[in-house]
Amino acid sequence: MRYEIRIDGHMSDTLAEAFPELERVVMSGQTVLFGSVIDEAHLFGLLARCQSLGLHVVEMRRMPE
Repeated sequence: MRYEIRIDGHMSDTLAEAFPELERVVMSGQTVLFGSVIDEAHLFGLLARCQSLGLHVVEMRRMPE
């Protein structure tokens, strides 16, 4: 499964290191994390990481393979 997670604002390189399994791009004032997610537990773990780092998730969606 591939997912895209949109974060409000620009993530620093240090914060991005908390998501080594995902790639990122910055566009229109948002940071877009994207990549393969193994299963539902992995997805919820990524969202928990966002929450623990104080990141505001604007959107999350499953992408076509």
